[in-house]
Amino acid sequence: MHAITQQSSGGPETLVWAEVPDPVAGEGEVVLDVVASAVNRADLLQREGNYPVPPGASEVLGLECSGVVREVGPGVEGWKVGDEVCALLAGGGYAERVAVPAAQLLPRPAGVELAAAAALPEVACTVWSNVFMQAGLRAGELLLVHGGGSGIGTMAIQLAVRAGARVATTAGSAEKLAFCRELGAEITVDYRDEDFVEVVRAAGGADVVLDNMGAAYLARNVAALAPDGRITVIGMQGGRKGELDLGALLAKRGSVYAAGLRGRPVEGPHGKAAVVAAVRENVWPDVEAGRVRPVVHTRLPMARAADGHRILEESSHTGKVLLVVD
Repeated sequence: MHAITQQSSGGPETLVWAEVPDPVAGEGEVVLDVVASAVNRADLLQREGNYPVPPGASEVLGLECSGVVREVGPGVEGWKVGDEVCALLAGGGYAERVAVPAAQLLPRPAGVELAAAAALPEVACTVWSNVFMQAGLRAGELLLVHGGGSGIGTMAIQLAVRAGARVATTAGSAEKLAFCRELGAEITVDYRDEDFVEVVRAAGGADVVLDNMGAAYLARNVAALAPDGRITVIGMQGGRKGELDLGALLAKRGSVYAAGLRGRPVEGPHGKAAVVAAVRENVWPDVEAGRVRPVVHTRLPMARAADGHRILEESSHTGKVLLVVD
């Protein structure tokens, strides 16, 4: 089969479409014929050599995909050859085939084209596990989403609105902010010339903050919190180490939580299987009803993965960049 490979860490030009060995389904796994994968920020970090692959995971990039079950391994129940699915991966999505634990499969939602379903697993699992399972966003509360035009951002806005919450979001262009309002965001902030802290505090403060920036926004996120507010950090685009004013956090009875998705074990109370099962129960019905939808910026042949990485680096996208197997 073919997959995107790298001879060395570096820029997008290091990504090469080349022949690699076929995957084999192990205990509890299936092999998929991949129809599409999607580009995530973590892929860019891995390409640069700044995101080590978890033990046992594929070195091939790609944290989600959609496709068709090709092979069912020992101990797998509930799935059969020919099933159309999408999957949360620890790696391996930029390829014609991938092996994945069956517990990380989701059925293709009715009404969603198979390739477009590749835009769902990573964002749905990230948002649901952080905003709802951990931070416990409730109806009537205010969610602040940084990077509302991203794949994560567009999913977070939709799920929060569906849950009856209010949404404030930041983005770096008028076009992205307009799209966020179309999805249901009530408050939009252009971070190039507005202070989100002032805007959000004027609205009563954020009950939950979904943050992809990390260190650069830590103090400002605390300042924007409402009493009993919760910050959940899912990225470090603004750095790894920041200063936390514990006095300000104590005064607000606030909390800061940080969690990745890729490095979680498959099983266990905080494992990927539990997250995927919760997404299937709580998110998939609304996807199938059309109340929540994948947002796709563009589709590229998988062999052009380098161009997909350049689009994310430029932050010119709204929603997801898909890589489609030719």
